[in-house]
Amino acid sequence: MTSAPPDLSRLRIDRSEPARPSSGGRGRGLAIGVILVLIALAALAWVRWAPRVRDVDAATASATGGGTASAAGISANGYVVARTKASVSAKVFGRLATLSVAEGSVVTRGAVIARLENDDYRAAVDAAAARRSQLEIERDQAARDLAREHHSLEAQVESAKAQLEVARANLENTLVRAPFDGTVLRKDAEVGEIVAPSAAGGGLTRTAIVTMADLHTLEVEVDVNEAYIAQVRNGQAARITLDAYPDTSFAGRVRQVVPTADRQKATVQVKVAILDRDPRILPEMGAKVVFVREEGAAVAAAPVRVMAPGAAVVQGPGGARVWVIVDGRVTARSVDVGPARGDQVEIRGGLSGGESLVLGAPPGLKDGTRVRVRGS
Repeated sequence: MTSAPPDLSRLRIDRSEPARPSSGGRGRGLAIGVILVLIALAALAWVRWAPRVRDVDAATASATGGGTASAAGISANGYVVARTKASVSAKVFGRLATLSVAEGSVVTRGAVIARLENDDYRAAVDAAAARRSQLEIERDQAARDLAREHHSLEAQVESAKAQLEVARANLENTLVRAPFDGTVLRKDAEVGEIVAPSAAGGGLTRTAIVTMADLHTLEVEVDVNEAYIAQVRNGQAARITLDAYPDTSFAGRVRQVVPTADRQKATVQVKVAILDRDPRILPEMGAKVVFVREEGAAVAAAPVRVMAPGAAVVQGPGGARVWVIVDGRVTARSVDVGPARGDQVEIRGGLSGGESLVLGAPPGLKDGTRVRVRGS
């Protein structure tokens, strides 16, 4: 049986034109491209014109005051000090041989508290004494022999006496004596160390050997606000309370109102003598003093003094202003500037204290500019 011939029509090449894409697909592609371009332009505009965060230095305005006033009287804080106090040093250079006191030792004026090595000075004294004795013998012999030679030796004897006194003075200088009655507060040198007069110290050389004070001259030094100093006078009664013994008070009296003020702290130092002697009162203890208000004296109102760094104040045509930082943004605020106290200036109006201020404001700051404080 004969098979059918193969169909060769499927091997024919199709030369007809391919189908064109629809106009709807081309429109969608164009729209996507436009959107991408717009997104890129918006991102570029944000980078270029968006508000930048400025890095700044900042400090805080502070409200200061050195004391408070109440119906009981003005109060101020300070420390116990000794009115008579000294760092005792040697008169000559040398090595410390003995130290006969320790912290807490009670000494009297003129007592020897230390001695330097002095064998050479002692030998000089012995040599001078021997020379004087020899000359005295020769002088006496000359007096018996010849008057003129006697006068010559008399002068030599007087010279030898002077040399002996110098040698004795040098030897005495190797002894360190207490300059007044008092108590040793601190040993500043140990046996074997090199010590020298205060003006000759340097390097590893010690100057002071001990620090001592007369505890009978203890008093309290306090800083009183300038606003209240007119109510404090010499001889005024006071009550002293030590930080170490808050439940006990001691009688005091104003000994001196120092006739000068501290311009940086706006205070005046007042020295208050302690009338109640007590062994518990020690130098450098913290203390609070209440100046007893006299009968009929008015109670002063406590002024608030606001201080700010001078670097925070910007001077302009419209007057002085500062940049205040609030929630990471700055706001310009006009201020009334008072006198300067060191690197601080008094702000008499515009601030109440506690505000965060820009230091050395960079150019271009505007209200609302975002800032970041360096180091925070």
